[in-house]
Amino acid sequence: MRQSSRDVTGTAGDVREGTAYGYARVSSRDQNLDRQIDALLGFGVEEERIFSDKASGKDFCRPSYQRLMRRLRPRDTLVVKSIDRLGRSYDDIIEEWRRLTKDRGVSVVVLDMPLLDTRLGQGGLTGEFIADLVLQLLSYVAQLERDSIHQRQAEGIAAAQARGVRFGRPRNKTPEGFELAREAFLSGRLSGSAAAEACGMSRTTFMRWVREKNLGDAG
Repeated sequence: MRQSSRDVTGTAGDVREGTAYGYARVSSRDQNLDRQIDALLGFGVEEERIFSDKASGKDFCRPSYQRLMRRLRPRDTLVVKSIDRLGRSYDDIIEEWRRLTKDRGVSVVVLDMPLLDTRLGQGGLTGEFIADLVLQLLSYVAQLERDSIHQRQAEGIAAAQARGVRFGRPRNKTPEGFELAREAFLSGRLSGSAAAEACGMSRTTFMRWVREKNLGDAG
């Protein structure tokens, strides 16, 4: 039996019932929202209260998400299929989660992760505390993974450099006459500008090549 999208979350003295809203998101227009929407309908969110975007999760400036935020009121419930439908950065998700649950008094339910359910009546403050703790743990794991990726990249670059692999743009071939111009510059027979002009390059590039050549000779 499908849950009702309206849930009395207050006490006998409250005059307003909370309303369940759903949010679905995919990153590109050729992706399909049906699986998420079916899950939200199965939870009991009414179809007209489901908002969806086909947009990147890099931030929360998405048209339907912003319309949903204008609709949400204290005691309402926001339902998503998975936590990454809110966004792709756990730091941003945690901040948005805090804004929704603490500042606006909205409950959040993540269908794929039952522990992420802050509704009153689902454990009260304990449920909210556990949800916050799980989010912090997810953020920590995500940071560990980012650090691990950066470390593997650094180790891969170091190993490649040890094998003689060079990174960056290939250096232009030394122009004909560079050595003669360099020697003339170093001996004072030509200025830096004149030597660079003789090689057909800018003075900045000529001076950089002179420095690199000097360092190479010193090594």
